[in-house]
Amino acid sequence: MSTADSQPPFEGARIIIAMGVASSGKSAVGAAIARRLHAPFHDGDDYHPAANKEKMRAGIPLVDADRWPWLQSLAGALGDTARHKGVAVGACSALKRAYRDFLAEKAGEAILFVFLDGEIEVIRARIAARRHEFMNPALLESQFATLERPSADENAIRVDVSDPVEPIASRVVKELTHLKVFKRGQ
Repeated sequence: MSTADSQPPFEGARIIIAMGVASSGKSAVGAAIARRLHAPFHDGDDYHPAANKEKMRAGIPLVDADRWPWLQSLAGALGDTARHKGVAVGACSALKRAYRDFLAEKAGEAILFVFLDGEIEVIRARIAARRHEFMNPALLESQFATLERPSADENAIRVDVSDPVEPIASRVVKELTHLKVFKRGQ
């Protein structure tokens, strides 16, 4: 058995995805991480087809058949960006482990998931205070019912959503020692 410090499981991951339920701060945190890494940012909301957006707008939860093409499109964009730019950051609910595994498979490489974890009461207050293009607040319960929190063997960092966006992003970027080259000005 080696006595050397073991590397984080996400060592080498060039794709970072801020994940969690609606209104957990995925887009804000993902964009803040991307700024710190000088990396392109892909918001998962931009990859939903119109049919998915209409279902959510109507308060109808998505099913797996709705999600797979959306996840494949996002994964392809993140993978292409990482191959061309060396790093990519995204925001995606990635609520189930199967979705996270699928994203990594379709991107063609490891992904570090930044799990934005919070109590339903905190998230409910956030969702009530904002207007979203298509995410109906009535879907929050279904999001929590679908959520499978990342397990210890997944490439994930858990952060509390009650912390402000900028400190969360700073903390995450400090963990990404293998991406030092992208942290100009840090």
